[in-house]
Amino acid sequence: MYPYLIHSGHLLLPTFGVLAALGLMAALTLSLRTAAIVGLNPDKLWNAGLFTLLSAFVLSRLLIIAANLHNFLTYPILLLTLPSLTTTGIFLTILATLIYLRIRHLPILETLNAWSPCATLIWAFLALGHFAEGSDAGLPTTLPWGLSIPPDHTRLHPVALYAAIAAALLTLILLRELKHSSQPNNTIATTLAAAGTIQFLLTFFRQPYPYTTSTLYTALDPIQWIALGMIVVAAVIVLLPGKLVTHAV
Repeated sequence: MYPYLIHSGHLLLPTFGVLAALGLMAALTLSLRTAAIVGLNPDKLWNAGLFTLLSAFVLSRLLIIAANLHNFLTYPILLLTLPSLTTTGIFLTILATLIYLRIRHLPILETLNAWSPCATLIWAFLALGHFAEGSDAGLPTTLPWGLSIPPDHTRLHPVALYAAIAAALLTLILLRELKHSSQPNNTIATTLAAAGTIQFLLTFFRQPYPYTTSTLYTALDPIQWIALGMIVVAAVIVLLPGKLVTHAV
């Protein structure tokens, strides 16, 4: 595992952070191409993507500051460096993005279609980051490509690597579909259904989530619930009559 690209004294350059940054820039660059495919203004889509990323960063930090104000006043830099993207942060980011799309007169469905391969490309880079830092632990395996974990060198499924490969392949598939799709809602529906299915299946190779509370969540892993939700949303999009598909005006 290579959690740091540079580790010299107090200078630390985490591999995950570098790959995440590269993935975000690659996705924004790809959006220029996908915007042209679906007939959107590339500059507008670039700006919308940048707004979404900045919103996720700022809103997540504001939420963590609000929840830990005393710690923030004591250790501001340390707190701001912590991973902080929560369900609430994601919801607020989606809300802010929808408002932005409406203000900028970007049609929601076409924007989501154009962003679909960009999102899976980010997923591929993030998964590679998890693989590099040794997170997203898998279940024990006897397969030759299993990761050998010290001190007893037990081999574990490289779940993050599986995810990275699946996300990269899905990105290529979505780009092809985006070019040849005859239905306006196909690409985003395919993205949600495929990504949800992949995430659901990957949980069978991951170490179980540590349950501590309600039995409501023990029937399935939390990621499996989210994955099923993505599949349901994909089905709803496909089944929606065309006249009900609305655009931001």
